[in-house]
Amino acid sequence: MTEIWGTTQVVGVIGHPVRHSFSPPMQNAALAALGLDWVYVPFDSAPADLPTALAGLRAAGVVGLNATIPHKQALLPLVTVATAEAQLTGTVNTVHFDGDQIVGDSTDGPGFVTGLAAAGITVEGRRVVLLGAGGSARAVGVALVKAGAERVLIANRTVPRAAELAALLNGLAPGVANASDLHRLDPELAGAELIVNTTAVGMHPDSHAQPVSLPALRSHCAVVDIIYNPARTRLLQEAALQGVKTLNGVPMLVHQGALSLQRWTGCAPPVALMQQVLERELAKRAAG
Repeated sequence: MTEIWGTTQVVGVIGHPVRHSFSPPMQNAALAALGLDWVYVPFDSAPADLPTALAGLRAAGVVGLNATIPHKQALLPLVTVATAEAQLTGTVNTVHFDGDQIVGDSTDGPGFVTGLAAAGITVEGRRVVLLGAGGSARAVGVALVKAGAERVLIANRTVPRAAELAALLNGLAPGVANASDLHRLDPELAGAELIVNTTAVGMHPDSHAQPVSLPALRSHCAVVDIIYNPARTRLLQEAALQGVKTLNGVPMLVHQGALSLQRWTGCAPPVALMQQVLERELAKRAAG
């Protein structure tokens, strides 16, 4: 058990709800391995209370925060300094209280592509179908374009929101992105080389659900779901039955968390340990 002293530095994750987060055990294991007198705790804050919560945590001496649903976009206007990545994606998943500044950054996109690379999944030259158009989709979409995706089709329940994200991506690489309805995707999914789900559909406790049904896929297609609980969503199970490569949200969570930890502490994070702890905790949760 982590010992708390008057000298202990505090970081954490803010969301609503936040009890589902596996970041605390992962980050606390990393902090202990680094030999730091730090602790990582969850903060549950309703959207209406976010400005007050941010000010209060800063005043209490908290060093930094990760942000999860639903705060990633709402945090951007509340920080005093936004990194280029945060400004580009319109999202903040990492806050650093640095002197008089509240620095907002987005490590989701870099963490996502690093996780893909670690799993042997390439992005360059691939035709991608991106499911969802929320804060995570913005970070992932920007990262996909930066990594050289040939085409990105954004499919969302509300097409205007998908079109907004497509316009952002086309600003980076003209003509790279288009928008579509989630329910008219079979030909696009069948021709895709990479399918990425950024929606919450299929997340525990609604793990019976899936955002789309998959048609017959190309043999070299990869299907990625950024959900990590359950470790194998219905979408990934259906893809695995076709024999294509699948990847859940564990690598993204690990690598974005590692980048956040490095920003706060200045230390190189123990990435392998973080992934080991996260997978262990997920297995414990799955076992009941």
